[in-house]
Amino acid sequence: QVQLVESGGGLVQAGGSLRLSCAVSGFTISQYPMAWFRQAPGKEREFVAGVDVSGTSTWYGDSLKGRFTISRASARNSVALQMNSLKPEDTAVYYCAAFRGYGNIRTTSAYNYWGQGTQVTVSS
Repeated sequence: QVQLVESGGGLVQAGGSLRLSCAVSGFTISQYPMAWFRQAPGKEREFVAGVDVSGTSTWYGDSLKGRFTISRASARNSVALQMNSLKPEDTAVYYCAAFRGYGNIRTTSAYNYWGQGTQVTVSS
């Protein structure tokens, strides 16, 4: 059974940092590119960051590179998202996802496994 379980969300002041983690079971993360998405209230789910199977290539959503860093820890079969210099507009539910193998890697339709999400709230 495939499971993706996010953790590490919470309430933080603007300018602070959080580290999200996604623990994966049911498959080995080295099989698929992995990504983080987020969804704010009333908005569509948007691409945050992605990493390839080797961990050497990464992609980021607009204006997030430099503040956010995605990484994979193959030994723990997990994916992390380090978020620095957080802003109130980063407030959202953050989701971990596994790429299905085809499609635009920045769109939700390209992912077939999702976690339940973890809430990140940034206060001003």
